[in-house]
Amino acid sequence: MRPTSVSQPLPASPDSPATGKPGRSDWATLARLLPYLWRYKWRVVFALAFMVAAKMANVSVPLLLKELVDAMSIRPGSVESMLVVPLGLLLAYGGLRLSTSVFTELRELVFAKATEGATRSIALEVFGHLHALSLRFHLERQTGGMTRDIERGTRGVQSLISYSLYSIVPTLIEVTMVLALLGTKFDMGYVWITLVALVLYVSFTVVVTEWRTKFRRQMNELESVSQTRAIDSLLNYETVKYFNNEAFEASRYDEALEKLRRARIKSQTTLSLLNAGQQLVIAIALVLMLWRATQGVVDGEMTLGDLVMVNAFMIQLYIPLGFLGVLYREIKQSLTDLDKMFVLLEKEREIADAPDAQPLALDGPPAVKFESVRFAYEPAREILHGVSFEIPPGKTVAVVGPSGSGKSTLARLLYRFYDVGNQQGTGPHGAGRILINGQDIRDVTQSSVRQAIGIVPQDTVLFNDTIEYNILYGKPDAGHEAAVAAARAAHIHSFIEKLPLGYRTMVGERGLKLSGGEKQRVAIARTLLKNPPIVIFDEATSALDSANERAIQAELKSAARNKTTLVIAHRLSTVVDAHEILVLVNGEIVERGRHAQLVSSGGIYAGMWALQQSGAD
Repeated sequence: MRPTSVSQPLPASPDSPATGKPGRSDWATLARLLPYLWRYKWRVVFALAFMVAAKMANVSVPLLLKELVDAMSIRPGSVESMLVVPLGLLLAYGGLRLSTSVFTELRELVFAKATEGATRSIALEVFGHLHALSLRFHLERQTGGMTRDIERGTRGVQSLISYSLYSIVPTLIEVTMVLALLGTKFDMGYVWITLVALVLYVSFTVVVTEWRTKFRRQMNELESVSQTRAIDSLLNYETVKYFNNEAFEASRYDEALEKLRRARIKSQTTLSLLNAGQQLVIAIALVLMLWRATQGVVDGEMTLGDLVMVNAFMIQLYIPLGFLGVLYREIKQSLTDLDKMFVLLEKEREIADAPDAQPLALDGPPAVKFESVRFAYEPAREILHGVSFEIPPGKTVAVVGPSGSGKSTLARLLYRFYDVGNQQGTGPHGAGRILINGQDIRDVTQSSVRQAIGIVPQDTVLFNDTIEYNILYGKPDAGHEAAVAAARAAHIHSFIEKLPLGYRTMVGERGLKLSGGEKQRVAIARTLLKNPPIVIFDEATSALDSANERAIQAELKSAARNKTTLVIAHRLSTVVDAHEILVLVNGEIVERGRHAQLVSSGGIYAGMWALQQSGAD
């Protein structure tokens, strides 16, 4: 993959999770979410029941308030009415208020498991899917932007459920109840004023929110870009220091932050316009309703209790409506964020198991065979041109050659990070095949293939955890003693013992607290611990000094004994004992044979050997 120039903006592919354009309608996104919630269908039913009960109690409060006011105004001189009737109504009023809170809390308590369960299921599914995607996807990804989108998506699940079930649906239920009461107790004028106000309010909110969604989306895209730049720069901290480019990185980050600042200001300006318009509609509706109710009291058609009830209804109704703009915006944003995560979740896996794939069958060290293998990372530039060779069971084959000749590609294909062919596919036969124990690796499960292979890579990246955790990653359930034994075999035990925390020492981000040689010895230790039947050494000692290389070389030979081994090397001194050495140049095998045979032939290998020997001297 060609790296993106630092002077260019970070691109987002059309179906990238970093892009702000939704891939489906809001209703389709909701439909995609529903199966996760439907696993808790009884909790959904009970939550809805509690929600309706809470709203019925809430709507009953103004009705009781009316009775309380009227009770106090009917017989002002009656001591009995003052002590009995209002007291009973007051107690009932408090009970209804308490019931509203109790039902609301019961709704949230019952539905919490559904919300958290759905969030967990989606997050776990996305995590698993990301690991199932091909190496090509992960080489092209923008880690900062992608992790940000995943975080927004999982948070969007909770926001969407919270805002819709806890705010929008209860408000609709309450509006329906209030309109029914106003229409039956008074004339339809109150209903029409309320309906017109609601239609104007909702229409204004939707139109303005849809208009300003593009500003919000732009703000999120710029936030992802700034996050990506910051993370990329911090991950490459040493490179920044090597080239004294702190100011350059700060200027690039500041450029992204400045664009983000302008986008946020524009988003806030449009939000203020939305809020002002909403409050204007609410204020006009409240004035009209209270004017009409006040006139009814003056004309003797309504009591003071009726006036209090209408006012209480309007306050209860318009307080949640006052947040409708925020709710609508957040729901739209949650749907957009959730859609981005679903697009990522539905991204097609380039490398997938065949429907009838079976586990790889092994009964000992297998034979590994490359048959006319052709491969290209990009269709226009083929890397391997019909490469054929075989590693006999329990034997070692080494591949040497100049950088860029395709040596490490052989290991990636054997691991099935890519399939033979190219990005567009050249067909199962025209691209050749790779066999393990006579089985085409495309016909067996990827998991069983990778379980049978251990690798010591040229560029070792460690987890930001302890040394013991990284060694045990080769066999997580092996235990401390097995980790120590593997560390001894990799000649790193004495170094670990000298550390203040020993095996509990944290290695830092990507293992940066360790030297290159120390990281490589940890990689050797975890591969020795895994003890697979097939071993790949991809420049396994490239970061070691000569003394440690000679010491570890004996351990590597011991580790490779009775194992089918592929060695990829630049240092020819590490492959002199291989059963066969392949010289790979520009994706083609130009020489093959044992060390002595190749040196005596006077070809490319002999020239490389002479050059390295003179350099060593």
